[in-house]
Parts: sequence; structure tokens; C-alpha cells
Amino acid sequence: MIAIGLILVSLAALIHVYIFYLEAFAWTTERGRRTFGLTPDEASATKELAFNQGFYNLFLAVIVLTGVGLVAGGLQTIGIALALAGAGSMVAAAAVLVLSSPSKAGAAMIQGVTPLLGVIQLVIVLAI
Repeated sequence: MIAIGLILVSLAALIHVYIFYLEAFAWTTERGRRTFGLTPDEASATKELAFNQGFYNLFLAVIVLTGVGLVAGGLQTIGIALALAGAGSMVAAAAVLVLSSPSKAGAAMIQGVTPLLGVIQLVIVLAI
């Protein structure tokens, strides 16, 4: 049962690593602009902000993957705590995105559903 939760939060971490790439390195490219619905001028004007934001996504992924690694190494309590902290922050960020910009609900779903499912699974495992 714990494996399902760890797989889900690991997938969420990989999604956030991809978001990191898009925000930190591909923001002004055609793919980045198309993904985020930006004009070339908008992308250029917000490049520094996106670079910084990309690293937030990377750090969340690192927290989750560190937790998963610690569980795999036998440190279940601290590993699950880190996985829940990272994935829970991903879910909270997705909630902020959809509440502050309802037109970005699709992006919020991509960003938030997988970590939410992982959090739910891990909490169920802890409750049993």
C-alpha cells in the first residue's frame, strides 16, 4: 500500500521537474510560450520571475524524492514526512493557482491531482 503512495508522489515530483525545466530554461521558447500562453514580449518581461519560480518547483520535487529515497533506505517515518511535506506543498500551490486564476484550472489539475492522490494514499497507509 505504501508503494502506491510513493509512486504517486514520485510521479508528481517528475511533473514538477518538467515544470522546472519549462519555467527556468524554456520560458521564452516556442514551447514555453505556448504552454503558458505568453507572447514573446510577455515571456521576455517575466523571464527572471519564471526562472525563480521554476526553482521552487524543483525544490518541491527534491523534497519528495528525498523522502521516497529515505523510505527506500529504511527511514520510513522521516521519509513519509518529507514526501507528505513536498507533495502537500504541491497540492497547496495548485489550490492557490486555481483560486487566484480560475482560467488556469487545467494547469492546476496537472500540478495538483497526482500529488493529492499520493497524499491521500500515504495518509490512509498511516491511519491503518
